[in-house]
Amino acid sequence: MAQALNIVIILVALLALYYLLKTRPQPAARPGHPAAGAYTPVPDGEPAHHWSDAGRFELEVAGESRYRDTIARLAGAHGEAKADARHPALLLPDDVNPYEDKAVAVFLSGEMVGYLAPKDALAFRALLKRHEREGKLTSAEGAVRGGGLWEGKRLAYSVWLDVPMKD
Repeated sequence: MAQALNIVIILVALLALYYLLKTRPQPAARPGHPAAGAYTPVPDGEPAHHWSDAGRFELEVAGESRYRDTIARLAGAHGEAKADARHPALLLPDDVNPYEDKAVAVFLSGEMVGYLAPKDALAFRALLKRHEREGKLTSAEGAVRGGGLWEGKRLAYSVWLDVPMKD
């Protein structure tokens, strides 16, 4: 009799375990990298000014990881070597950005590729103010660099702008 009771207890425990395993909520799928897309719509109109720093390209765009697919496409085919693809860039002060109140959005060939780093955005806005172009759309030359192959893997790309940050 005790043996039959043990078998019943084991069967009930196995059924309970089966039920718990089959009815538990499934974990959500792991998210991939965020979908590329602009927080800011592509600006309309002509730029108020075109910046040039004699081809130095010393101003780097931040937050490119969100736009890495777009940036890789803009880099074009470059084999194993590093890319150095030039594109027209638009810089737009983004006063409605939910994360940074002084953000400056950057577009290459009409596609969003990131923002200026907060410190650079403040300096760029000061530059706009000195040139009496506060809040205006301006342009510059942009370069997509990097992406060479190293040990069989593609390195990251970066976006640089030809904007003189010092007068």
